[in-house]
Amino acid sequence: MRSSQVMPASTFTAAPCDTVLVDFDRRHRRRIVLRTEAGQDLLIDLPQAVRLRDGDGLVLDDGGIVLVQARPEPLLEVHAHDAAALVRIAWHLGNRHLPVQLLGMHLRIRRDHVIADMVRTLGGHVVEIEAPFDPEAGAYAGGHSHSHDDGDHAHPHGH
Repeated sequence: MRSSQVMPASTFTAAPCDTVLVDFDRRHRRRIVLRTEAGQDLLIDLPQAVRLRDGDGLVLDDGGIVLVQARPEPLLEVHAHDAAALVRIAWHLGNRHLPVQLLGMHLRIRRDHVIADMVRTLGGHVVEIEAPFDPEAGAYAGGHSHSHDDGDHAHPHGH
């Protein structure tokens, strides 16, 4: 099986013909072979690297769709007594360039005992869990394009 197109989650109406469970590290790809839940090899062959999200559909050459599901991973769920403490913890995690999943009044990060100790020192609480990990893509991870009218403006540059 081969797929060269991704449909974002909830944009397709056809029932998927199969599923792939993929961990976070393998969900940002251009080309990779994955094994489906039914035991088939699936070549993902995209024109450019994309970040596959839980619930996305991989469109097969024959028109079928394979559902992408995020594989559960060992994580820490981080809680704090109030929003200010959680923001402070989030700042420290970001300052260390750690991938962080934002979930309202709690955060998810990869399991790491050193970081867990830091969170506790900052007044947070951590719970070890197994769950899908879908961290924020980051400000420079795509989805944003720099464009503006190249009419009269004072800074010289090329696009």
